[in-house]
Amino acid sequence: MGAVIREQGGDELFEKVEGARVAAIHRREGDSAADAELQALVGALSPRDAGEVVRGFATYFAVVNLAERINRIRRGRDHLRAGRAPQEGTLDDTVRRLAAGGLGPPEVRALLENLSFEPVFTAHPTEATRRTLLEKEQAISRLLVARFDPSRTPAEERSALASIREHITVGWQTEATPAQRPTVLDELEHVLFFLTDVVYRVVPPFYEALEDALAAVFGTAGAAIPVPPVLRFASWVGGDMDGNPNVSAETVRAALARHRALVLERYYRETLELSRRLSQSASRVAVDEAVLRRIEEYGSRFPAARDAVPPRHRDMPYRVLLRLMAARLQATSRDEPSGYTSPSVFSGDLQGIVTSLANHGGANAGLFSVRRLLRRLETFGFHLATLDVRQDALVHRAVVGRLLGDSAWTERSATERATRLRQAIAGGEPPARAPDADAERTLAVFRAIGECRARYGAHAIGPYIISMARGVDDVLTVLLLAQWGGLHGADGAVPLDVAPLFETLDDLRDAPDVLRALLEDDIYRAHLDSRGKRQVVMLGYSDSNKDGGIVASRWAVQGAQAALVATCDPTGPAGIDLTIFHGRGGTVSRGGGKLARVVLSAPPGSVRGRLRVTEQGEVISANYGLRAIAIRTLEQAVGAVAVATALPNKPDAQAAQWESLMSEIAAASHAAYRGLVYDDPRFVEYFRLATPIDVIERMPMGSRPPSRRSGSGIEQLRAIPWVFAWTQNRSVLPGWFGLGTALERAVARHGEGTVAEMIAHWPFVKALVDDVEMVLAKADIGIAGRYARLAGPVAPVFFPVIEAEFDRTVALVLRLKGTTTLLDEDPVVQRAIRLRNPYVDPMSLLQVDLLARWRAGGRADDELFGALLATVRGIAQGLQNTG
Repeated sequence: MGAVIREQGGDELFEKVEGARVAAIHRREGDSAADAELQALVGALSPRDAGEVVRGFATYFAVVNLAERINRIRRGRDHLRAGRAPQEGTLDDTVRRLAAGGLGPPEVRALLENLSFEPVFTAHPTEATRRTLLEKEQAISRLLVARFDPSRTPAEERSALASIREHITVGWQTEATPAQRPTVLDELEHVLFFLTDVVYRVVPPFYEALEDALAAVFGTAGAAIPVPPVLRFASWVGGDMDGNPNVSAETVRAALARHRALVLERYYRETLELSRRLSQSASRVAVDEAVLRRIEEYGSRFPAARDAVPPRHRDMPYRVLLRLMAARLQATSRDEPSGYTSPSVFSGDLQGIVTSLANHGGANAGLFSVRRLLRRLETFGFHLATLDVRQDALVHRAVVGRLLGDSAWTERSATERATRLRQAIAGGEPPARAPDADAERTLAVFRAIGECRARYGAHAIGPYIISMARGVDDVLTVLLLAQWGGLHGADGAVPLDVAPLFETLDDLRDAPDVLRALLEDDIYRAHLDSRGKRQVVMLGYSDSNKDGGIVASRWAVQGAQAALVATCDPTGPAGIDLTIFHGRGGTVSRGGGKLARVVLSAPPGSVRGRLRVTEQGEVISANYGLRAIAIRTLEQAVGAVAVATALPNKPDAQAAQWESLMSEIAAASHAAYRGLVYDDPRFVEYFRLATPIDVIERMPMGSRPPSRRSGSGIEQLRAIPWVFAWTQNRSVLPGWFGLGTALERAVARHGEGTVAEMIAHWPFVKALVDDVEMVLAKADIGIAGRYARLAGPVAPVFFPVIEAEFDRTVALVLRLKGTTTLLDEDPVVQRAIRLRNPYVDPMSLLQVDLLARWRAGGRADDELFGALLATVRGIAQGLQNTG
């Protein structure tokens, strides 16, 4: 990177970047003169030079982030070559744990039949790297992995390094993000890159690893276990209307059409590749009669494709059939009558080839490759990924009120609304008024859902998610709108799973009561019966954290899960098959962290073989950006779901005491957090001055506005920019504030030993404290103090409180864990953060300086704003966290 910066920016830029880097390192080592030197260097930069210096550091981090992922791959390969015990979280490790827990082949088979992991990729307003840069990352990663080969010659090594430098240099010369705000379809292309270029490729190897693990642990009996589909993929991009006026019925149609086009293109290319591989001649090996009949049938149906087969290939039956199947896939893409009517028909053709190969010496002559395509087909169908649809409950209420002709609808009680909705649904009432533009927009979405289900299959549409759901009426409203939008069968049943999303602390607390009332509602119970008694409930981590802090949020989500499980016990009178959908963000403040740890610390019975979870922003890139990492991600998630389902944690003898103690800690943390963020109205001013929120709100980074509703208060701001702003100013306040005070009070009341024992032995609390510890290590309260000075007279009111709570939280975490330095228990992450932070510091100090200049000029200087945008992106790259 140093060579690229010198070549592209000249010696002067290189010296500025290098000077800032060295001064920042010395500052971290306690050199006070270096602090002044760094501050002087930063303050002397013009906006243009500041932007270029930041670009140098940001590009460095982009390369380092990639190199760290490659190093993870290298360590995994070294582990496998060494022949040591399976790495924790691999499928081999999982199957061994299941066997050690007493499960035999029959029990494992039953477990797999009900197992499902479904990551749901969502758009992210702070992460939309250009596809061309993502492709360059892929190319660099392949070149780096190729360097693992010890037999490479010096010339090959020079060539590889030259290619890596070329990709880095072209990336330097490419604007990281377009000047225009991305459209919904731009965001769709970003997400689909990971699905089509990475996930599509790793699905078969994942299943092969599972089959190998079963055979290795259980021998012949394990090899005989049929492995069903356990992976599904979904997306919100194009269907998430919540607060985004750019999402509509048309984006639902466009997104699913794009999904279908891309997956059919992949199948077409793979089918042609199989035709090139399977060159068996009829004179050398027999084939099943069914294959020959299919060739004859398709030859008459696709004469042009038949005639295009060269004469010298016409005695190669598999090659001919696969060429004809490719022609039928093309017809499918063009929606011609001769195309495949469903994925099952295409699967039948492939299965016919599999059977013929198995019958005629083809076990090692193509069977492996055809089975790989079959695995992809059973995972992606003709829809690639399920599209969820989401909308705010208040939007629904306003529309239904107008269509019912009730001007007081939104002011009525939830009970009154529910009674009227039952009457309208049961009586099949039409709207009392013609729909206005907003109502027509809403009804059009339900029409689009019906059309897309018919065209792309039932799996193309996921649950309809109701944001800010509060009661039975919000769910019944969706059923009525679906009826009015024509989304129902002849019997009036609505073919749509409706998932209430409980987001705030109050809503999480009330979620079990709402669900219980739904299950007791005759109208909704009939709907559930038509849906196979399946119920999806989504729990949000983001708004509850913004509402009451991380401890209260995590405890509320944990309690909601346990209570929902009790409400929906499939063996009890309710008899409902519950899936809890976790709305996690990328940061710890929004439910992020290690997914396996979250799953294994969930309340018993809350997983039940299924996990549905959102994946956002930098998390998608980190977890699914490289094939080897993507397989590892899927293995860890599926393994955690399997273990949590089959071998749930047994309640500790002290569980009741610990739950009571945790409730105290959550309440104390909640009070401390609310006291800072909400009790003093001046805190809004502090937040808006001590963070770059005013820059973030102007960033052309996402198709969705930063606020859910109008207003400048914290309540109206979305959780992503809220967390992003605190991350940028290096305090990362939502990820820890309140825990120190709560732990201090708990220790004073119950003793240090009691609290330490709970942290050490209760997986839920250990995961929470570990996550907070990681946030504390990434934070820098000294640099946060520089940002605080931007707040002027309100800074002394709030920053001393923040600083004292930070110090208190660090001290309590270290004492209760018995360590001396943050992340002593995770030295790999500890070292990565220690090495990264000095390289982030110059960008943070530049951002403080540029913010002061920009605001002093009335926020009108576009050149300063451009440099500020560079700092925002660079700091995000360095910390690997946005919102």
